[in-house]
Amino acid sequence: MNKVKVYSTPVCPYCVSLKEFLKKHNVDFEEIDVSQNQEAAREMVEKTGQMAVPVLEIDGEFVVGFDRKRISKLLNIEN
Repeated sequence: MNKVKVYSTPVCPYCVSLKEFLKKHNVDFEEIDVSQNQEAAREMVEKTGQMAVPVLEIDGEFVVGFDRKRISKLLNIEN
């Protein structure tokens, strides 16, 4: 089973869409609200060089933005 983390904020529409996509495909994930967790926000920027959300971490590999095609490939989801 993949270890999945979603770095997001509550007001980001792409974050909402990404989480709905993961739920639709029964992917368990840890949600990290970087607007409330400054340490996680710093960690996300250090690891990706990006300040924008959503950022998805799948088994240590990062996807910046809601890149449905890449996420589907990493999680073996057929569209």
